[in-house]
Amino acid sequence: MPKKYNSLTALIQLWPFVKQYKKALFVAILGLLLNAATDSTLISLTKPLLDNGLMNKNYILLVYIAIAIIGLIALRGLSNYASTYCLSWLSGKVITKFRQMIFNHLLKSPVSFHDKHSVGDLVSIITYNTQMLSKASSDALIILVREITYAIGLCFVMFYGSWKLALVLIFLIPLIIGVAQFIAKKFRKTLMSMQKGMGEITTSADEMLKGHKDVLIFNAKEYEKNNFNKITNIFRRDMLKIEMVSRLSTPLIQMIATLGLALILYLVASQSLDITPGSFTVVFSAMIAIMRPLRELTSLHVELQKGAVACESLFGLLEAPLEEDKGTIDANHITGNIEFRNVTYQYPTTSTSVLNNINFKIKAGQTVALVGRSGAGKSTIASLIPRFYDLEKGEILLDGINIKDYTLKSLRNHIGYVSQRVHLFNGTIADNIVYGEKGLHSQEEIIKVAELANAMEFINKLENGIDTEIGDNGVLLSGGQRQRIAIARVLLRNNPILILDEATSALDNESERLVQEAIEVLQKNRTSIVIAHRLSTIEKADRILVIDNGEIVEDGNHHSLIEQNGIYALMHKMQFKS
Repeated sequence: MPKKYNSLTALIQLWPFVKQYKKALFVAILGLLLNAATDSTLISLTKPLLDNGLMNKNYILLVYIAIAIIGLIALRGLSNYASTYCLSWLSGKVITKFRQMIFNHLLKSPVSFHDKHSVGDLVSIITYNTQMLSKASSDALIILVREITYAIGLCFVMFYGSWKLALVLIFLIPLIIGVAQFIAKKFRKTLMSMQKGMGEITTSADEMLKGHKDVLIFNAKEYEKNNFNKITNIFRRDMLKIEMVSRLSTPLIQMIATLGLALILYLVASQSLDITPGSFTVVFSAMIAIMRPLRELTSLHVELQKGAVACESLFGLLEAPLEEDKGTIDANHITGNIEFRNVTYQYPTTSTSVLNNINFKIKAGQTVALVGRSGAGKSTIASLIPRFYDLEKGEILLDGINIKDYTLKSLRNHIGYVSQRVHLFNGTIADNIVYGEKGLHSQEEIIKVAELANAMEFINKLENGIDTEIGDNGVLLSGGQRQRIAIARVLLRNNPILILDEATSALDNESERLVQEAIEVLQKNRTSIVIAHRLSTIEKADRILVIDNGEIVEDGNHHSLIEQNGIYALMHKMQFKS
């Protein structure tokens, strides 16, 4: 369960990120203090202006006051600029730091974490929640420093004008505190709902854009539209609730302040107080002016609640466990012998094991195929080798060493992985082939591996060749073309271990032939684990393991398994029956 944050714990958690920029924070606070002080000082000048300057016709004093007002206005503008700039700079630094930390954390998070969280929710945290924390923190700081200082300054101005009238404030304080507490209680639940809603909006838009063709072919435009409308309407209502609650403070505070003003006017009208025009004007002006800081102070709880809610999601994500990387072996070369010993695995989100006591060995340079029904555990076996998921029972050995004893970087440097769903990055073909090793390979090397992968067959037909932009996730390429780029990517790295997870299952016959030829080149002198749906692609494998219900039920080559007349033979007959 994510840790719950209140306003204080959120500020404590946030402080280490802010204190790195103490100079900017100091200048911002100083600017806010000066800004508040100049505003209250300007109002205090009303008393000498009226009582001593105008009433007594002291024109020299009026000149001095005019000069003082000009100086105060200049100081007010300068302090406002300094505080605004420093706060923007500071919040920009903090939000950038948070986004970089979260992005880096997500990079290092285990695959199991990403399995449990939608892309939309995670993107919402990086964008919306960080922005909400930054704005809430800066707004809260402005209220805490400037508005409180301004309110205190106005109190002094009122006591300076007439201490008797200023005592009216004593009756306002409990009412203001009560309003603030009321708003804070109403606010938090709606904020949590709104934060969740932003993730749902992002997820819905992401799914529609990525699956646009499926939406069209299944005539699901109306469904998607209604679903998105429902989500955005809920978000709109939550936004409206927040606006209603936060704006409720304005009329309430105005009503409270108006009662204070009415009391002052009553005391003056009843001649209960002997007061000069200047004193009355100062107190009256200060009472009018204090409405703003009082109103802002009631929103302080709102801003702090926003920060606390944002902190829950941000620090909750940052506290999520990373991939375990306690290995110390950084191998420059491996032979490629793989052994599974008593491997049992259960996904965190399931209640039953997907693999049960798996044992087998693969000699260096061998090609071993894994076949079986969907959900039998084939892809899980392949995912365990590069440690996309970590074992709790059993062990996997690479060249006789537990894969957990290798550093993750070293282990994965020796593994090439081509899946059915190839992910390509927005950029050129060349960028995708050298992905992760940009600048380490010449154009000649890129073209060579592209030729070996049968990719130059279509690359040469493109206007810009290997420098052709392929769009988001290679949207401008066919499935076979994408697979060949993925194979070229692995060929360039020359990994001694190769994992092919149904790399040809979604291809047409011509594309499959070209990709299969590229795969045969790729498999030379490599330890290969091939997950296959089409049995014709693995007939030449040195060894075939038939997986069923998480167990190895048959083991042999193509001919021996056909002779056994078991599951493999049945699968073969079904695929090749006339």
